[in-house]
Amino acid sequence: MTAFVLVGGPFTGGWLWDEVAGRLRATGEEAWPVTLDGDPGAGLETHAGELLRLLDGIEAPQVVLVGHDYGIHPVLAAADRRPERVSRVVYVAAGLPQDGDPAVLLVRDETVRNRLAHDDAPVPHPRGRAWEQWGSTDGLSAAALARLDRLARPQPAGTLTEPLRLTGAAHRLPATGVLCTGDGPGIDMVEMLVRSGPPQFKQLAGSRVSFFELPTGHWPMLSCPDDLAEVLLRAAAGEGHHIDVPDGECPEDLGTFLLDPPEVPRERTGRIDLHLPAADGPRPAVLFVHGGPIDAARRPTPRDTSFYLGYGRYAASLGAVGVTLDHRLHSLADYAKAAEDVAEAVEQVRADPRVDPDRIALWFFSAGGLLSADWLAAPPPWLRCLAMTYPVLAPPSGWETVDARFRPVAAVRGAGRLETVLTRAGLEHPSFAVTVERFLDAADECGAPVEIVDVPHGRHGFETLGGTEESRAAVERAMTAVLRRLDS
Repeated sequence: MTAFVLVGGPFTGGWLWDEVAGRLRATGEEAWPVTLDGDPGAGLETHAGELLRLLDGIEAPQVVLVGHDYGIHPVLAAADRRPERVSRVVYVAAGLPQDGDPAVLLVRDETVRNRLAHDDAPVPHPRGRAWEQWGSTDGLSAAALARLDRLARPQPAGTLTEPLRLTGAAHRLPATGVLCTGDGPGIDMVEMLVRSGPPQFKQLAGSRVSFFELPTGHWPMLSCPDDLAEVLLRAAAGEGHHIDVPDGECPEDLGTFLLDPPEVPRERTGRIDLHLPAADGPRPAVLFVHGGPIDAARRPTPRDTSFYLGYGRYAASLGAVGVTLDHRLHSLADYAKAAEDVAEAVEQVRADPRVDPDRIALWFFSAGGLLSADWLAAPPPWLRCLAMTYPVLAPPSGWETVDARFRPVAAVRGAGRLETVLTRAGLEHPSFAVTVERFLDAADECGAPVEIVDVPHGRHGFETLGGTEESRAAVERAMTAVLRRLDS
């Protein structure tokens, strides 16, 4: 027999799991829906202690701890201290917190995050449409939303601000992620994040961790309790999708750049490399901005991969200074740091006597696309062009913790006549592709000029995934378009 301990997100109690618990019990399993202490003085440690006492009293040979949203924090704290009592940890529409992380880091409502920085009063529970600030209500009936309104309670501030303390034992236990695709990323996105190398995602590869998808919003225990109960039973049995990625594999390290530009002199200063053309006098410059998040310890760093070496050399072979950059986008909380690095790199490049400071282009890739917001919102006169390749132009669902400053879909309204060259991959991740369409709609509404380079059969990172005539022509067309604007 398996005992399922069910821990909900903020503002909720054991009532959230009524239907799921009933279906689990109907199969002969135990279900323990938990209502955690709602006293204003309660903190994360309070809740972890409650789960420990519950674990110590359960007699079933197997215990599966299930954490939804905030609930994963006390679940991990308890599992870390009683790993011998836990057969599996299940994350339902939850983040991937690490040692030292407070739950507030994953709160999507920016006003609540700001408030908790200086106010320890309980967080009032949302009502009606305000629930959307905490997660997608996709799939919820009017009755379910009314139930949330009726039964929810304020969330003690300390539960969101106290840091999670882990020794590592919890992260060695079997685990399952239940991904609600109406609310956040699906398995394909997780696979990409595993390959990109941030440490917190590398642990998701291999047989220890499995995944399921549910096509619903943030509260599957209310929108599809039958499906969630079935997934929990299958997870307890060890089923689910596994991500198999060879150690160290990263898309930008795979294969070689699809073009073969000649080697050119390369100079390194701090975070930037200059790929220098064989030309006299100041030349225009193209600064290539990588995506992420990227593991700070990953080697090679982006500017040493065949991907960015290829782009830098290609620009130089056509007469421009190709600039590659290693910036500090190591987590979703690092966009401000990365933006500082880009701005400093631009000033450094413009000060170089071999560069024409009035002919600069910035070229953003993947999730680095969010860094284009500052330049779109207030483009300086020397910025002749922006380029973007399969960019992310608004935080996808689940990325709401990215600072509100980094929203190119909104910033484009300040772009004026600044021209953008946008390369669009036809086989893009859906959650990324929709941000591009939103950007194009906004650009069209405000008259911001955008030239689109389509790669119908291209995937995210197509430049090193095996070159085709279509993909090579797209890179050539995009580069030609950028250099034409630099020379005008």
